[in-house]
Amino acid sequence: MTAPHPLVARARRLADDLLAPHAEQVDQGEVPVSHLAEIRRSGLLGLNAPQEYGGAAASGAVVRETAEILAGACCSTWFVQTQHHTPVLTLAKSEGPVRERLLGRLASGELLSGVAYAHLRAFPHTPVRVRRERGGRRFDGTVPWYTGWGLNDVMLLAGVTDADEALFAFAEAREQPGLRASPPLRLAALTAARTVSLELDGLWLPEDAVALRTPHDRWTATDRLRTVNANPAVFGIAEAALALVDEDAAPHLRARLTEVRDRAYTLVDTAKPHDHLEERLALRTRAHEVMQAATTAAVVSGGGRSMLLTNRAQRLAREALFLLVQGQTAESRRALLNSLAF
Repeated sequence: MTAPHPLVARARRLADDLLAPHAEQVDQGEVPVSHLAEIRRSGLLGLNAPQEYGGAAASGAVVRETAEILAGACCSTWFVQTQHHTPVLTLAKSEGPVRERLLGRLASGELLSGVAYAHLRAFPHTPVRVRRERGGRRFDGTVPWYTGWGLNDVMLLAGVTDADEALFAFAEAREQPGLRASPPLRLAALTAARTVSLELDGLWLPEDAVALRTPHDRWTATDRLRTVNANPAVFGIAEAALALVDEDAAPHLRARLTEVRDRAYTLVDTAKPHDHLEERLALRTRAHEVMQAATTAAVVSGGGRSMLLTNRAQRLAREALFLLVQGQTAESRRALLNSLAF
């Protein structure tokens, strides 16, 4: 039997020894700094980073497996740390000075980054505008969702320029002139991840904070190739739920889960990113359907005690609702709604 990748083994130990035993407590409070300190020390924040910057440059299979493990153990903690990987990948492709300034520190876990870019999917509506000012960039508008406030060190902030470019730059994740955060939002699930909205009123960042500028339509095309695929966290939640399901129902649901996951991951590993887009979207939708079935089955198996806020089944069911809309695009929303209508 092949030994697991070291980062997979570390993720499993964190999940079994720390995250899962405290997940219901975290769900009713907030992600502890101590949880994130262990993740920083584990090397998991460098999962996608180039080796020359101290990262692991891990394979897609390793990235997916660690995501499944962490999400299934404590989705709130997973969600805070998963934000970090997009800034790392953005810096790895950047040619700006910010790459040398931040990439090694992000890869090592010295710094934890959040992201503020989902609003780019609202285009042509532009919640955040970016303009040149005083040799740098001025950001104005509202970021509706920012996760990890008070936990992250830096953020990757995006806006749209007057030339309809998507521009990404790094800022310190703290209140400062031109940046004000709302109180943490009370959500049906993952309130513990400390999600806020951000008001930007003339936030100024130097030009050397810019990591990426690209035409918005090009960014949208790239974003679609990522969001059309099934989210490994969905499979992680489904697996955790199936561990709570009565033996009579679990095998059929697990067979459905395995079938969808195997095909989804095969496409990611073997097909070109632009190929099989309709099938990828259909598999993403089916993955959500299996997750919903698994978490519902866990609630039913638990009976009345599933309604207690300290119960694992209801937590997983609420987290499943969150994953239905996390990373959602207009295309994925239509696909899921169509599947629910028939």
